[in-house]
Amino acid sequence: MQIEDIAIDRLSISKANMRQGKKPPDVSDILPSVIKRGVIIPVIVRPNCNEGHFEICAGKRRYYASLAAQAAGKEDVTLPCIQIAANDDAEALEISMIENMLRQAPDPVTQWESYTRLVKEGRSVDDIAATFALTELQVKRILALGNLLPRIREAYRAEEIDAETIRHLTLATKAQQKAWLALFEGEDSYAPRGSQLKAWLFGGGAISVKAALFDMADYSGQIVTNLFEEDGYFADSDAFWAAQQAEIEKRKAQYLEDGWSAVEIVPPQSHFSTWEHEKAPKRKGGRVYIAVNNRGEVTFHEGYVTQKEGQRLRKAEAEGKDGTALPKMVRPELTSILTTYVDLHRHAAVRAELASHPSVALRVMVAHAIAGSPLWKVEVQSQRTRNDAVNESIENCVAEARFDERRRAVLDLLGFDAERETVTCDGYTGGALGPLVTRLLELPDAVVMEVSAIVMAETLASGSDLIETLGPVLKVDMASYWIADAAFYEALRDRAVSLAILSEVGGSAVAAANAAEKGKTVKGLIADFLTGDNGRPKTERWVPRWMAFPPSAYTARGGVATVKAAERARWIAEQERPDEPDPNAPASAGAVSIDAKSVAAQVHEDADERLAA
Repeated sequence: MQIEDIAIDRLSISKANMRQGKKPPDVSDILPSVIKRGVIIPVIVRPNCNEGHFEICAGKRRYYASLAAQAAGKEDVTLPCIQIAANDDAEALEISMIENMLRQAPDPVTQWESYTRLVKEGRSVDDIAATFALTELQVKRILALGNLLPRIREAYRAEEIDAETIRHLTLATKAQQKAWLALFEGEDSYAPRGSQLKAWLFGGGAISVKAALFDMADYSGQIVTNLFEEDGYFADSDAFWAAQQAEIEKRKAQYLEDGWSAVEIVPPQSHFSTWEHEKAPKRKGGRVYIAVNNRGEVTFHEGYVTQKEGQRLRKAEAEGKDGTALPKMVRPELTSILTTYVDLHRHAAVRAELASHPSVALRVMVAHAIAGSPLWKVEVQSQRTRNDAVNESIENCVAEARFDERRRAVLDLLGFDAERETVTCDGYTGGALGPLVTRLLELPDAVVMEVSAIVMAETLASGSDLIETLGPVLKVDMASYWIADAAFYEALRDRAVSLAILSEVGGSAVAAANAAEKGKTVKGLIADFLTGDNGRPKTERWVPRWMAFPPSAYTARGGVATVKAAERARWIAEQERPDEPDPNAPASAGAVSIDAKSVAAQVHEDADERLAA
């Protein structure tokens, strides 16, 4: 095979090209590279009827990028070409399809390794960006992976760590990375990921520099940044709050100097509700409310009075009195310290009473799980993946249909929109807890339990140890919820496992007879036994070992997530199981007597009744 440079004016697009069409393709992503370096990857051509002329079977975008480079002033444009036979249209089409369909982008870690080698050879970030038609920021983001420990990079390459978690780990010091890696590799520990990892790195809360009211040029504290987000974060939250509160006091003083009747600061644990206030201009006694949230963000609500004050203003205007004579806000009866004192004592009293009223506490907990609060953040488990076939399988499965029916009933019960995707809110919307608790207090315990079951089900983490704990307790029969579908067969790619499954559904003799067959044939036989097609006896209610409760593996190789989770859950349960109590020991004063066995029996009995229903 020879590669020959052919002038662009001797080339045209073949009708056999997979990408052939009247509309020129978009080449903006590769044009900078072609202008700087020319076309590096050869195009596939064959001679056409015109002497000395060739038509392109694969490489249309490179051809159009070369035309654009020539129009931009690049001289003597040629393309490296590999020549194939002239008259075989099928071969030309096959080559075009292979060249386009089997192209696969390298993973980020492989890119990092390649870019790092180029940097060591003297290439700058600008050079790399121009050569590979990337922006400088994209190259820098790939090179940022060099800040990670090698073990973390390898786990990322193996898709054991997701991209969001990797981005946050680039913010971590080496010591933090080592601590996180110890959690990640520990059998009985949990390594935070995603947004939880960011909170873990910043001691509970990551405050963006965007939240700062003060001039960042005057801030002497440390700012942590990465290349994957535009924002930086304050490494020391206490230093941030000191600077932020000082600036808030300055803004408050300026508002008062500008003639506003009063300025009230709404702390993070409170909430400014616009529906509890009315707009009022400065001349009518309107005041300013400065609302601060836990993320450090500050919102200025200018020109508001309470609803009661608004009613007084309208009444005065209706009576022909001076509507602008709303008295200025007098000094509050309680100082901020005394307010905190009163709040905490009232909180302590309500908390003590709530602890002795589990029926009310249940409703408050359900409301928090649905709507969130300044202290609660509940996330709904996503049922989506990047694989469309898996998404379609989940959407159409029996379990999802049954759950959706129950969820819609609860949405209607709570007065929510029936088309709403979830009962549970992602994040605190503010002001919604009171009415929701009131609604739940109107419902009987049995109904509230139904609501809590839906909320808990929506927020149950996929792939967690808890799944392995609950499956046997609830006596989940996967055969009632799952049947093999196209997505299952597409994902089943291990030959040894496929043959083991064939042995289960069709017998060991059938598996042994087909041991040398292709994977597609083996999967076809499995499907025949599960559906009873092609004269095969139908195997009823079969599920793979890894999907059953408890799960097991087909090989000794390991790597089955459900099995690992089940073993971990079993180990934790054994470690935390209390010693048998001494039957002769006296009961502690004031202790609550709970018969664990009778409670467990009741749970199983309830579960059986629900499954039967």
